[in-house]
Parts: sequence; C-alpha cells; structure tokens
Amino acid sequence: MSHTVLRRADISDAARILEIYTPYITDTNITFEYDIPTLEEFSARIRKISADYPYLVCTVDNLVAGYAYAHRHMERAAYQWNAELSIYLAPRFRGAGLGTALYTALIEILRQMHVRNAYGCVTLPNEGSAGLHKSMGFSLLGIFHHTGYKLGAWHDVGWFERPVCQGSEAPLPLLSVQDIPDGQIRDILAHCKRLIQTDVLEGRV
Repeated sequence: MSHTVLRRADISDAARILEIYTPYITDTNITFEYDIPTLEEFSARIRKISADYPYLVCTVDNLVAGYAYAHRHMERAAYQWNAELSIYLAPRFRGAGLGTALYTALIEILRQMHVRNAYGCVTLPNEGSAGLHKSMGFSLLGIFHHTGYKLGAWHDVGWFERPVCQGSEAPLPLLSVQDIPDGQIRDILAHCKRLIQTDVLEGRV
C-alpha cells in the first residue's frame, strides 16, 4: 500500500515542486508564466509565501505528487483578509482526491488565520480546476475575456470565490501561518489526508 502524507512544504522540496510546475509553464495555458524560473528564484518564492501563508505538499511514497499554497489576494490594507489559492498536481496523481485534500487543508488553515474570503483564478476552459472549485463551495464571480495571451492564443480567466469566515462584524486581526500552533496544523493535515482515495493511487505509484 502506498504511503501518503500531507505536510507543509520545505525548501528541500523546491526542486521537485519546480519539476511539477515546469510543464504547466511550457505546455499549458493554466499558468500565464512564460519562462521557467531558476531553482534559486523558485526557492525564494516558496520562502516568501510560506513566511505568512500555508504552502502544502502531498507526498506519495516520499515523492511530492502535488502542492498547493495561499497568498495575499490584493495589496491594499482593507483587502488583507482575502487570500488567493493555487494548486498543481503531477499528471499521474490526478483524480485521487489530492486536490480536494490540499484545498480543504488550505481553507481550514486560512480559517484559523482569520481569513474571510478565498479566491481562485482559473484559465478557461479547464473542467478539472473549475470542477474542483465548485465542489469546494466556490462560486464563479465572473470571467475576464481574452485577458491572457499564451501559446499563440488569447485565453479567458474565471474568478471563483468562497467565504472562509462569515459575518458582517469587524474581522479579527489577521494572523500569519506562523502564529498557528504546529500541532493544530498537523491535526488539520491528518484529518484532510482522509479525503485522499488511496485505493485509486495504488495503480499509479
């Protein structure tokens, strides 16, 4: 039986995470990035994001099979309670619930940080990503038409939104992920790991 772990990313994961991300740059319009970052540049991104927000990986038999992270959505002070989510999976590990597990864990950690709203940006059409967002309670806010040019074509982008903490009262102060006790994060990750369909993974490892 394969051994599956959800955990926080470490800088030592950077090379494998970049390996997963690279085909999305070179072969798809899922990311609008054109150039593959160097390992040094990519490691710096992980450090910067994970200083304040959750950056998670899912490993299968000690190999990173996918990763997801949250980051600040917009820069003005009044927007600080919003976060944007991103997720990337190695192709052979899709369809086994890794995306659901990673997204569920991200959202629960963001809730502990007092984040109010989560957003997802999806190049359209993308049935897999749009379906994941809808299954996780996101609703489509709107579509930016012909907003990104890549691989010889213009592409639409859909923005999805889901509340994390509800209420019209003044928000609690935003916390950094570093303010959340390690044990609390481990409990969230252990709970969300149960969403992974390990029987589906068996034929892919």
